[in-house]
Amino acid sequence: QVRLVESGGGLAQAGASLRLSCAISGLTVSSCAMGWFRQAPGKEREFVAVISRGGTTSYADSVRGRFTISRDNAKNTVYLQMNNLKPEDTAVYYCAAAVPTTYYATPSRGYNYWGQGTQVTVSS
Repeated sequence: QVRLVESGGGLAQAGASLRLSCAISGLTVSSCAMGWFRQAPGKEREFVAVISRGGTTSYADSVRGRFTISRDNAKNTVYLQMNNLKPEDTAVYYCAAAVPTTYYATPSRGYNYWGQGTQVTVSS
């Protein structure tokens, strides 16, 4: 059974940093593309970042230069380092896994497995 569990969310002030973690079981993190998505109140879920099997990354324009996605194969965990947070980053953040994918694919859709989400709230 595949399970994704996010952690690290919380309340932060604008300009601060948070690091989200996504622990995966039942699936090897290096065998899939791993993505982060977010959903703000009243809005649709949107793509944030992805890391491919080969380690290439892709970001939404709204977070590029502020957020960094990374992966620890030994811990089977994916991270999202969020710097210079803005109030518009407030959302529930979800990690997701996409399998199968080609080695350097960085998909923004078509994910098979999802976590339960973690709330991030940024105050101005």
